[in-house]
Amino acid sequence: MIEKNTFQKIAERTILVGLITRETDKEKANEYLDELSFLVDTAGGIPVNRFIQALDTPNPKTFVGTGKLEEIKAYIEAAEIDLVVFDDELSPSQLRNVERELECKVLDRTNLILDIFAKRAQTAHAKVQVELAQYQYLLPRLTGMWTHLERQKGGIGLRGPGETEIETDRRIIRDKIALLKKRLIDIDKQMATQRKNRGSMIRVALVGYTNVGKSTLMNLLSKSEIFAENKLFATLDTTVRKVVIENLPFLLSDTVGFIRKLPHSLVESFKSTLDEVRESDILLHVVDISHPEFEDQIQTVSQTLTEIGAGDKPIIMVFNKVDAYTVLKQESDDFDENHPLTLEELKQTWMAKENHPCIFISAKTKEQFDELKELLYNEIKVVHAIRYPYNNFLY
Repeated sequence: MIEKNTFQKIAERTILVGLITRETDKEKANEYLDELSFLVDTAGGIPVNRFIQALDTPNPKTFVGTGKLEEIKAYIEAAEIDLVVFDDELSPSQLRNVERELECKVLDRTNLILDIFAKRAQTAHAKVQVELAQYQYLLPRLTGMWTHLERQKGGIGLRGPGETEIETDRRIIRDKIALLKKRLIDIDKQMATQRKNRGSMIRVALVGYTNVGKSTLMNLLSKSEIFAENKLFATLDTTVRKVVIENLPFLLSDTVGFIRKLPHSLVESFKSTLDEVRESDILLHVVDISHPEFEDQIQTVSQTLTEIGAGDKPIIMVFNKVDAYTVLKQESDDFDENHPLTLEELKQTWMAKENHPCIFISAKTKEQFDELKELLYNEIKVVHAIRYPYNNFLY
């Protein structure tokens, strides 16, 4: 591994940096930094402040421009900041320039997400997937320093004639990447065999933005104890459980949550995990209806499903956390500004414009849970009738 964690045991004081561009206004930029703040908190840091710069496009050298960088540097020194996190992926040259100017540890959004994945990975499969993504991220960002790597090769004959330290570093990382890819291919074959051995049962996969309540719903439907908490990416490994509703058995899987700007290297590394989604018969798209940006989250998930080749699957939209939506509606003075609709109006709006079956529930309080099971049963029955036309007497 490169490092077990970018964050130390002592929580690091962190500032967040984002941009207002032609595509992103101030309100949207702050919403993105709210999510970045949650990511930092999940990783173990303490968000202290945020800086937003207005530019048509990111500065190619320093991302935010020299003036804003000087402002950030002055704040770092005054407030004893340990870490700076940018809400976009920095190019290798941008990262070097910013680190040199700020004289402080700097992460971009991709590196932060990779760090959280490394922290969350439990099984050998997840650890290999994350480690591969980490090395693929690191390779173009190498400097001449040796701090990232474990020396696994002997001293004599380590370098060829005139070879520099950075060239050696690159060679070691390429060797590790090749080894991890081979290991992942073997694991993928095992996972594919496992999926095939599950027989011809109907398969349902829970999908959705991270932290929308998929694992809680999984626990409820399967009556199991899957780890669930109010943190981003609580689930990395796919969990599969057999569930029976009335007389109809099916397999239910809980997979990694999606997020805006999910690093491409992670999508590639988690191919076998995402195969669980691709090979499912029905998708339960879980949405946190209480989140102010739930519509953007729906769009992110739909776009990701299309990118991984699962955009044409039958989908049931499950709008979760109606209890939290109701509480926010009652308690927040400015809630109407962001959520002008009552829950009933929201239901009618989405049920009218959604092409997929949809239902509003609370996995926490079990509100509408029986109705969800009935809806799921009816959708599975349709797939079952098509696949097994001679077994329709079961219904």
